[in-house]
Amino acid sequence: MKSGGEGARTAGAAPSALSGLLTPGAALRFVVFLGVVSLLADMTYQGGRSITGPFLAQLGASATVVGVFAGFGELLGYGLRIVSGRLSDRAGNYWRMTTLGYLINLLAIPALALAGSWEMAVVLMMLERTGKAIRKPARDAMLAHATAGIGRGWGFGLHKAMDQTGALLGPLLMAAVIAYTGGSYRTAFALLVAPALLALAVLLAARREYPRPSELEVKRVELDTTGTSRRYWIYLAASALVACGYADFPLIAYHFAKGDAMPPTWIPLLYALAMGTSAVAAPAAGWLFDRVGVVVIGASVLAAAFFAPLVFLGGPLLAVAGMALWGVGMGVQESIVRAAVADLVPADRRAGAYGIFDTGFGVFWFAGSALMGALYDRSIPALVVFSVAAQLAALPLLAMVAAKGNRASV
Repeated sequence: MKSGGEGARTAGAAPSALSGLLTPGAALRFVVFLGVVSLLADMTYQGGRSITGPFLAQLGASATVVGVFAGFGELLGYGLRIVSGRLSDRAGNYWRMTTLGYLINLLAIPALALAGSWEMAVVLMMLERTGKAIRKPARDAMLAHATAGIGRGWGFGLHKAMDQTGALLGPLLMAAVIAYTGGSYRTAFALLVAPALLALAVLLAARREYPRPSELEVKRVELDTTGTSRRYWIYLAASALVACGYADFPLIAYHFAKGDAMPPTWIPLLYALAMGTSAVAAPAAGWLFDRVGVVVIGASVLAAAFFAPLVFLGGPLLAVAGMALWGVGMGVQESIVRAAVADLVPADRRAGAYGIFDTGFGVFWFAGSALMGALYDRSIPALVVFSVAAQLAALPLLAMVAAKGNRASV
């Protein structure tokens, strides 16, 4: 039996206090609390990630080192979630894992200002990804509790919009600092300690205000408490196909820079455009998800799948449209794709389910990225065909998930 964590309800809790926690207003405030944390956190690590490439080059790292450790960092950041998710469920204390993860995730970035070699910088980059892996499943499980009463799609979408706002502001802040200081990456990293500490302060305030987030969700009778359902695995397979066909931005940026396909100053602006589009798409898609379900995810996949021909085969104007579609896909993947997981598993196994889901998603993202990188060197049209085909292959599986959900609700 779980005890001592937010997964267990205090035996003597007063009914009036409990009913206050169950109000939609309290749940929305909790989502906003975590949204502010994510906004400040994304300012920190997305700002840092926007300049780690040239910083490593300045420290003497080769292009191979940058590529290998960037890819390995993503694999590490996703792969460890299967462990952290299970540990969170077993401990029954999501706050503990969330807080530990944010501490490592956020403080590793400003510490890059002190790195004297590319080897030390790589260690800190791997620590940052490890911290995210530790806190992500537990944080998503708490969001699932809070969004049950206000609409999971809307709640996850609102959170993602705030998250992406930070992802937009962080790189823009770094660009301004680099321009003002004449290229001092160490100064830029050092300044990121401010949003990092603010994020931790808001996180601790949220923990003090909501020590047991599970009380934000009305308890339901679980029809299947033996483990994950068949729908969950079908849904994971569909999401893995989408991940496999989704080109990562470093490859897109490489294409833009190669042969002067895009003015250099446009490249970070196009990334900012994608982040802005993602911030708008996430809550809009979430609102629709609460009304029509998984069908919205299928429609989003269908639309976003065609970013590849626009980005890799079109001119500058078509590339702008392609990056907007790429941003829509990212917004959906990071919001309602994860919101749907909460309805496919028992409540007390959500952190573990998120860990498995994120690990599968990340492994297929890494495999697809490696394959598309190899295809790029041989045939860009082949890369485009693979990207579109992999994402469209997810649609029949998503249709199966939607159909099974409709039958279950009859």
